[in-house]
Amino acid sequence: MKMRLNKYIAHSGVCSRRKAGDLVKNGFITVNGELEKNPAIEVTHEDKVEYLGKVVKPVIKKTYLLLNKPKNVITTMKDERGRKTVWDIVESKVEGKVFPVGRLDRNTTGLLLLTNDGDLTQQLSHPKTKVKKIYEVVLERPLEEKDLATISRGVMLEDGLAKVDVISYIQEKSPRHIGIQLHSGKNRIIRRIFEHMKYEIETLDRVYFAGLTKKDLPRGWSRFLKPKEVIMLKHFTK
Repeated sequence: MKMRLNKYIAHSGVCSRRKAGDLVKNGFITVNGELEKNPAIEVTHEDKVEYLGKVVKPVIKKTYLLLNKPKNVITTMKDERGRKTVWDIVESKVEGKVFPVGRLDRNTTGLLLLTNDGDLTQQLSHPKTKVKKIYEVVLERPLEEKDLATISRGVMLEDGLAKVDVISYIQEKSPRHIGIQLHSGKNRIIRRIFEHMKYEIETLDRVYFAGLTKKDLPRGWSRFLKPKEVIMLKHFTK
């Protein structure tokens, strides 16, 4: 079965498909002993693909792990400054590598999906898929109704209009507690919106991601997805 080289490398657990493309372009990959810089070239299991002199092969078993990320943890596989990463939390639970689907910044907690399924990662990360995400925000002071209405209409930031799908006060809690639903993949979008509106965020927690919730998953814990949840995710991305 033929497979694009960047996909082949990603499925081998080396890195994400995007980073695999960069590895190829930057001259880190050889195919059958020859340097190959075209990520789109097709290879098969009969080809000898090497990264830094080590033969890589696609992983047959797919892993899907849901983590309730704690605060002060970096969404990456390793950190040059020695800070704790999501890989430090899940490494002992998996065989081979898994990679985060999207990212949560260091101080944001909540749901993070990690997998070695490159196709699903790409599909869930694509803007056209419009993955539903819900966050709970706690502000340092109550959110004024006029500011809630402004955010609901959209806030103009330095990289364009930032819109949320739904924003509301969380019932039975104070006006400092806000629920936000969105599908935007812009970097730090919620934090930047509230910074623009002159509010400070005390806590930011992702409680829902693409049909997955934090039910029975304490902070800092992870679990493997059930088969029906994997089917749901793949159906969602069609």
